[in-house]
Amino acid sequence: MYSEEIERMLEKIGAKIGDKIRISKRGEVYEGILMPKSEFSDKKSIVIKLPSGYNVGVRYGEELKVEKLEGHKKVGFESREIELKPVLGKPTISILSTGGTVASRVDYVSGGVYASYKASDLIKIVPELREIANINSKFVFGLMSEDLTVEHWRKMAREIAKELNSKTDGVVVTHGTDMMHFSTAAMSFMLKNLNKPVAFTGSQRSSDRGSSDGFMNLVCASLFAAKSDVAEVCLVMHGSVNDDYCLAHRGTKVRKLHTSRRDAFKSINDEPIARIFANGKIEVLNKNYKKRGEGKVQVDDKLEEKVAMIKTYPNMNPEIFDFYIEKKYRGIVIEGTGLGHVPTTIEKFSLIPKIKEATENGIAVCMTSQCLFGRVHPFVYANLRRAYEAGAIYCEDMLPEVAYVKLMHVLGHTKEREEVIKLMLTNMAGEINSRGSVFE
Repeated sequence: MYSEEIERMLEKIGAKIGDKIRISKRGEVYEGILMPKSEFSDKKSIVIKLPSGYNVGVRYGEELKVEKLEGHKKVGFESREIELKPVLGKPTISILSTGGTVASRVDYVSGGVYASYKASDLIKIVPELREIANINSKFVFGLMSEDLTVEHWRKMAREIAKELNSKTDGVVVTHGTDMMHFSTAAMSFMLKNLNKPVAFTGSQRSSDRGSSDGFMNLVCASLFAAKSDVAEVCLVMHGSVNDDYCLAHRGTKVRKLHTSRRDAFKSINDEPIARIFANGKIEVLNKNYKKRGEGKVQVDDKLEEKVAMIKTYPNMNPEIFDFYIEKKYRGIVIEGTGLGHVPTTIEKFSLIPKIKEATENGIAVCMTSQCLFGRVHPFVYANLRRAYEAGAIYCEDMLPEVAYVKLMHVLGHTKEREEVIKLMLTNMAGEINSRGSVFE
């Protein structure tokens, strides 16, 4: 909504969004299409799209004059469902939309980007999909990835399992990129007896940009879901800054490492499972994966929500643990330094007493490393041993985010300390490499 003054002025001349108007101010005259106010624009500026395609905002004032020139077509993208008959002999995949702009299109009247979730719209936007497989699509929810909660993971898992237990050959999940690796980890633990590929994908660049990666990512994820023999949760995104190939990363061994590059995601302490080319070629890079099989996929959605992550840093106050102890949290994942160090020797800053106190209060405290590559180890240095003796569970080469999600999963099934330790150190979904691996 514009400011009240602008709304009254537009109402007086009968101008609506999409109408062509003329704005005069201080001798300057602008003609163009009246645009809706964006979320971040000034309420007291009228925005119009000029014939050049650029938008301009003119601030409201006494000297401002606005005239309606002519009506215009409705601003916005209208989705039209068209029945798509399945083609015999082609695989069938399900595309589930949970957010992000990977399946969006631009409306060149408004300049806005509109999300599209129907199969016919997806085919219209990315016609290559029709060549790959028969497409079923479903809108699950539309959220920025940073807004997702455990309840959204539960719904996501149920919808994925529902599709996998139908006649589909694989599932693609479109998702915002920032926290996609949290969701791939969650699905890796929550989907039991997985027998078909689940490919998460997204877009680093909006579909209104020439450098958008979303279309190729969607094509590669669809190829992976339709034609690969991998029965794991994977994350499929650009493998380089160019449009040459995508990589399928194991869902528990992937991390977003760049804010904007198209190859932002990298496999950590693991090789990508496959390289996927838009022409249909799939090149296996890591033979250590679960293959397609039979059976029914089960959803295990028991998660303990009172789990936290604490990052260690110089001069940190150990009292940060008090909040979680007082709030009766059940688990804490520490992002330590190096092999799993935390401030130890200076009494005022030592975390050792707090780790011990948390453990004595029934809180499972897990240790990971900010280094990401490599593994933590409790016995190389004396300070490491002190954290271990205080009760910290050293989580091998697990990523901090994966340890966080896994601890939620484990605590959803048991609160017994010895069983928690056993399960946290048991490889469930490819999250732990054996000692002596090439990534040691």
